[in-house]
Amino acid sequence: MESPREGPECEAPWKTMSNEELENQYTPSRWVVRLGAEEALRTYSQMGSEATKRARATRRSLLHIPYGEGHGETLDIYFPEGMSEAWPVCVFFHGGYWQSGSKDTSAFMVNPLTAQGVAVVIVAYDIAPKGTLDQMVDQVTRSIVFVQKLYPCNQGIYLCGHSAGAHLAAMMLLARWPNRGVTPNLRGLFLVSGIYDLEPILHTSHSAPLLMTLEVAQRNSPQWHLGATLTQPADPTCRVLVILGQHDSPEFHRQSREFYQTLCRGGWEASFEELRDVDHFEIIWNLTRKDYVLTQMILKTILQEF
Repeated sequence: MESPREGPECEAPWKTMSNEELENQYTPSRWVVRLGAEEALRTYSQMGSEATKRARATRRSLLHIPYGEGHGETLDIYFPEGMSEAWPVCVFFHGGYWQSGSKDTSAFMVNPLTAQGVAVVIVAYDIAPKGTLDQMVDQVTRSIVFVQKLYPCNQGIYLCGHSAGAHLAAMMLLARWPNRGVTPNLRGLFLVSGIYDLEPILHTSHSAPLLMTLEVAQRNSPQWHLGATLTQPADPTCRVLVILGQHDSPEFHRQSREFYQTLCRGGWEASFEELRDVDHFEIIWNLTRKDYVLTQMILKTILQEF
C-alpha cells in the first residue's frame, strides 16, 4: 500500500508517444509473461467458462435475470448458504475493452466468495458495437439500482471490475443516485487493472468499434471528472481499492497510480496495490483460488477484517 505523491502532476507522458507505442501500451495481451498473446486470451476465456460452469453446477443461483428491458440487460446472482437476504453483495463487471467478454464466462470469484457468506452478482451489458460507452455506464448504474431494490437489507454492495469493467465501476463514483430513486448501500470498490482516462484510447485501434470521440472520452473518464471537481464522497467510509498486476503495462500503471492519487486528494478512503508476478489476465483468473492474495483482499474488505 502506498501514499499519494505530493506536488503538481506533470503533463501525461502518453501525449509524447507515437500511435504505435500507444497501441502497444494499451494492448494488454502484449505484456503477458508466461503465455503468448493469443494463448493468454484463449486461456482467460477458457478458465472463465470453466469457472462459470462450476459455479452454476455447485451454487444456488438465479440466472439471466433482467434488470432492464434491453435484450442484453441481464445478470446472474449466486447465493451463499442459508436463506437470509441480509448478506453482503459483490457485483462484478467483466472486461474486454467494452467490446468483448460476457457474464457467462466471468464467474471467477463465485465459489470462494459465496463459501464465505458473500452473494455474487455478475452483470451483462451491451458491448460495442451494439452498445455505446454512455449506454454501458447507464446499464451498470441501473444494474446496481436493481440489486439494491431487490435486496434492500443487504450488508453492503461492493463493486468489482476488471479492465474495462473497472472503468465502468469507477464511473459509479460519479453517479447521481437520487435521480435514480434509490441510493445503493455502496461500501467498497475493487478496481482491477482499469483505465480511468479514455483519451489515450482515441489514438489506438481499440477506439474504432466504440465510435469514440474526444467528447465521449472525456464524458466517460472518471479521472477527468474527479480530477477537475475533486468530487467529495457521499459516504467517506466507502473504500476504493485500486489494484493492478506487476506485469500490466507502464501506461496501465500510470493510470492506476494517478487515479488513486486523485481519489486521495478528493477525500476518498483509497488504497493502491500492485500484485506481484501477475499480468493483466492472471490477476483476475486467479480469483478462482480462495488463497489468492486478491481473493483474500476482497474478502477481508467485505468482512471488515482489517
